[in-house]
Amino acid sequence: MSLFLIVALPFLGALLPGLMVQAGRRTCTLITFLVTATALIGLLTHLPAVLNGEIVSARVGWLPSLGLNVNLFLDGLGMFFACLILGIGLLIITYAGSYLSRDDNMGEFFSYLLMFQGAMVGIVLCDNILMLLVFWELTSLSSFLLIGFWKHLPEGRQGARMALTVTGMGGLAMIGGMLLLGNIVGSYDLSTILQNREAIQASPLSLPALILILLGCFTKSAQFPFHFWLPHAMAAPTPVSAYLHSATMVKAGIFLMARMWPVLSGTTEWFWIVTSAGLITMVLGAVIALFKNDLKALLAFSTVSHLGLITMLLGIGTPYAAMAAVFHIFNHATFKAALFMSAGIIDHGAHTRDIPSLGGLRKLMPVTFVIATIASLSMAGIPLFNGFLSKEMMLEQAAHTTLWGSPWVMPVLATFAAVFSAAYAFRYISHVFLGPERHDYPEHPHDPGVGMWGPPALLTVLVVAVGVAPFLAEPLVRLVTAAVLGGSAALPDAHLKLWHGVTPALIMSAIAVIGGLILLALQRPLARGWEATPRPEAKVMFDGLIARLVRGARAMTDTLHDGALTRYAAILTITAVIVGGHAWFSGGTSAPTHELIPLSPMPVAGWLLLITAAGFLVYCHRNRLLALVLMGVIGLVVSVGFNYLSAPDLALTQLSVEVVTIILMLLALNFLPDYTPAESSWPRRIRDGAIALAAGAATSLLVYGILIRDFPFSSISEFHLANSYKGGGGNNVVNVILVDFRGFDTFGEIIVLGIAALIIYAITEALLSGPVRRRLAKREAEFPLAGDAHPLIMVVITRVMLPVVLMVGIYILLRGHNEPGGGFIAGLIVAIAVVVQYMASGFAWADERQRYPYHTIIGSGVLVAGLTGIGAWFAGAPFLTSAYGYFRIPPMEEFELATAMGFDLGVFLAVVGAVMLSLESFSRLARPARAKVSDHAMDIDPSRDEGDDTSGTIDGHTNGKEA
Repeated sequence: MSLFLIVALPFLGALLPGLMVQAGRRTCTLITFLVTATALIGLLTHLPAVLNGEIVSARVGWLPSLGLNVNLFLDGLGMFFACLILGIGLLIITYAGSYLSRDDNMGEFFSYLLMFQGAMVGIVLCDNILMLLVFWELTSLSSFLLIGFWKHLPEGRQGARMALTVTGMGGLAMIGGMLLLGNIVGSYDLSTILQNREAIQASPLSLPALILILLGCFTKSAQFPFHFWLPHAMAAPTPVSAYLHSATMVKAGIFLMARMWPVLSGTTEWFWIVTSAGLITMVLGAVIALFKNDLKALLAFSTVSHLGLITMLLGIGTPYAAMAAVFHIFNHATFKAALFMSAGIIDHGAHTRDIPSLGGLRKLMPVTFVIATIASLSMAGIPLFNGFLSKEMMLEQAAHTTLWGSPWVMPVLATFAAVFSAAYAFRYISHVFLGPERHDYPEHPHDPGVGMWGPPALLTVLVVAVGVAPFLAEPLVRLVTAAVLGGSAALPDAHLKLWHGVTPALIMSAIAVIGGLILLALQRPLARGWEATPRPEAKVMFDGLIARLVRGARAMTDTLHDGALTRYAAILTITAVIVGGHAWFSGGTSAPTHELIPLSPMPVAGWLLLITAAGFLVYCHRNRLLALVLMGVIGLVVSVGFNYLSAPDLALTQLSVEVVTIILMLLALNFLPDYTPAESSWPRRIRDGAIALAAGAATSLLVYGILIRDFPFSSISEFHLANSYKGGGGNNVVNVILVDFRGFDTFGEIIVLGIAALIIYAITEALLSGPVRRRLAKREAEFPLAGDAHPLIMVVITRVMLPVVLMVGIYILLRGHNEPGGGFIAGLIVAIAVVVQYMASGFAWADERQRYPYHTIIGSGVLVAGLTGIGAWFAGAPFLTSAYGYFRIPPMEEFELATAMGFDLGVFLAVVGAVMLSLESFSRLARPARAKVSDHAMDIDPSRDEGDDTSGTIDGHTNGKEA
């Protein structure tokens, strides 16, 4: 199976649970299980190749110029983590199918779970660090949805926000580190980066890159001082907790440290930062875990401690430490997932996770007792269980590591953490299952069905099998370790076995077990002392920091964003003028190379007219109607200027837009007073005028400087002129740019235009169905309609001209590829033709004769344009690539047909629909209560007397009867 399909399957499968949940809970669970199982089977098809030392890869160039390629590769490390993610994912899905209550939306839960699973698989198989960053952030987003799945719980919402904040901030830091790393190597492909150890470590950017990448890893894997978010994520449903802690999310940071080990390890900075953070996290998490009374909180802090253990081993940087880290990743995944699922079983059966409220469950829940005991003993590092083997390797490495200048610091602290690790594991067994049976449980405890205890039981089989026969796991551990080392070091000459003789590690392990039993006996008095001791609380500090940041951000926002548009514009304009002036006078501008072309009287007259209209607009801007007329004059002069400069397409577009805009503004002004109130004092107006004049002068000088100089580089217009016909099959360069070279921009623009029109329509509907409707009706009573609402001459002219204008619009559309025109201009022309019908004959008359809803026209336009673009895929070309050819149909002459015509048709429809829907909405607001509809020509009904009442009802739908 393709690596692309393996990564895509969970994302594609995430669509299914929501659809299948109506078929029943079992069906929903089965579908989710099959999606993950299919991905796992597809992954295992590559296992023989990976076992032979091969690297399976799949590559697709996406944006190669930016270094962004969809590259995947599978080696021993990727296979190991992907199998953990998908394999334990199958068990979690099975467990969740029985754990979730009928009140929980199972389809939503499994959709989130599959998205999370797909993001994790993407991380471990990615061969491009830019794509890896995308998957990295997807894990944060999807885990946010999973942790906050129980939205009714405040602690769930807070835990989700905390996890997203911490891991998201770390992700931002990691983006910077990865970009630095790619810049050092000159490639963003991970396989290339891993082959450039010397170049990376010799670069002055290596330390900043290392720190930023480690920030991302530490936040994701809950390393000190970012450890606090993980225990608060326990508000999530137990299947989520089990998945997060065993095989996903927190293991993402561990994976990335292991993946980058060949190029980042071995330096002093790596050793001190990673080892110190891991050691502190291991000790701190173990101590806190002993005093937690919530089962999931105890397990959460134990996860923090074990993640610190793995991080410490990776930080030491020796091949033996890397091997121990790999082995413990597997062991921790098995016993921790089993422990979390057993905690969920206890909570499900007894309806509490509070340890002081439990005890004596050994006989009431015998199956759960066996599962939890095996997993806890493995976590404590007891012989014959897999946790003992990797803990021995950790202690062995610690005994031979010098830290902070002393050979005793590392072994002493490692043993200290192991003592507490054994203590909280023993507490999990004794305080929950041993002791006398109680009679005050919130609910009578009992073992659940096999759907809940089966998955953790299977994991405990692995715990015992590897613990008793470690040689079974040795080939896997050595394969993954070789992938971690990446050729930078040789595999250690070490083997996994139960007995290595009496070694320092064995002595340290014995001390840990004995010390753990002693701490267990003293746990209650120590807990009272722990509670009485003042200590910093990470959550309180985090909440305080966030509160201060929010207050600071709010104060800054209130200061800078006070709602004064003139202030924003002034700051932006002054800054642009100052920065531009500094660049101009301090930069090395070249000397002028030629003079300006002599001016003829016509452009000078047009310029004077433009300046005069703009000046009067500034002076008369409070008179809204006059300001609108002056804006029309300015637009008309601009369109004449376009035509004078041989840009007829732009002239036509400008003219059409001006007509539509003026009509739209007239309708809007219908709801506003005739005059704008004076809001600025004279000093402020003088200030604003000075700023505007300075900006205008600076822009004029810049344009003048450009016009009298030649540039050493060629303009992009030369490319478009040279390739317009060869590439797009059209002589009209402007149209070819819109429908081919930059067709994707145009496609996005018509979508935005359609969305804007739909929003206007939605707002209009809301206004017409609320109290605004009554105010509009009252307003109409105060401002009656004109006596001659539909002048006869205007009605006759517009109705006669309609087919002519429509024909012109179609002509402009068809000729656009080779002559001035195109879909946008044609759409505006046709929109104007329809608008004048509304103006001449009234909204009700025109609307009653409108056969196709404007919503449908907008959607049809976007659909036609999109399908035209997709058609290029079938020819093996990029989206929206044009094709053209010449055809002859007797007796016609040879003619050209281009696929751009289909795209232009989509633009045409979208523009017509958007403009008309907007104008129709304003028209309905302008006259919602009265209009006239007549079936007779020119609104003249000869059968009615002149004195008859011709007023209609709402929306004007009257014709002798109510609409």
